[in-house]
Amino acid sequence: MRKLTIGMPCFDDMEGVYMTIQALRLYHAEALGCVQILVVDGNPQSDHGRATSHFCANAGPLVKYLPAPHAYGTAQTKQLVFDHAQTEFVLCMDCHVLLEPGSLSQLIAFLEKDGGNLLQGPLVYDDHRHISTHMEVKWSGGMEGIWATDERGRNPKAKPFEIPAQGMGLFACRKDAWPDFHPLFQGFGGEEVYIHRKFRAMGRKTLCLPFLRWHHRFGRPGGQPYPNILEERVFNYVVGHLDCGLDPSPVVDHFKTLKEIPNQNVDHASRVAHWAFGEFQKRQAQKLCAA
Repeated sequence: MRKLTIGMPCFDDMEGVYMTIQALRLYHAEALGCVQILVVDGNPQSDHGRATSHFCANAGPLVKYLPAPHAYGTAQTKQLVFDHAQTEFVLCMDCHVLLEPGSLSQLIAFLEKDGGNLLQGPLVYDDHRHISTHMEVKWSGGMEGIWATDERGRNPKAKPFEIPAQGMGLFACRKDAWPDFHPLFQGFGGEEVYIHRKFRAMGRKTLCLPFLRWHHRFGRPGGQPYPNILEERVFNYVVGHLDCGLDPSPVVDHFKTLKEIPNQNVDHASRVAHWAFGEFQKRQAQKLCAA
């Protein structure tokens, strides 16, 4: 019986997909009997995409490959993980993340008792000493959320505790508890904090599981393969705030402090986001009336 889908969105990162899947098979073999791995490829027609498809095809029934050439951005590919998962539980993680031995089995056991909360764990840095257990909800450098450490997270045997937010390189929940990213999200960024607000709005908790320690490869010597456009990030943050019933003016105020994006571009992205969100709401209302 498959219980858990491990979803891996990727974009031109065959090495990351290979590393992560092989590490799961080598160091978490005891848990894989109830696991399905789903690779969602945002650029399947590239050299990396073709190599990733070939690798997944040769990896056996454990791994499924989903080409997603029309999915634009991190939120859209992560959403596809939940849309296509056929298991009760879902773990979504970047395709360049390693889990510490034993943590996957512990996660499955925790999910079987959990009531639908958003589950995350400490990010472990390359020195294996420093960790980030969560994000504080503050604006810095074009992101809502700054890395922070709760000392309780240093002990893998410590009890789970509530956190305001955490990076979205790894997160898990029951499939039926997933609230969905807003379908207007595009490009890179805006997911952290936003999705945590949506869980809390449903009466759920956002938890750090100290045993769920994950190691993330940040370095990309060949450069980032996908565009990271600040105007799209402004758009996502404004849409996310509107979706949560919040005033999006702090988004505009923060991005206007950055030198990397002209103020007029911030204003334009905000206006487009307001218009697109309004049009989306109208279409949803029309569908309800028609039903």
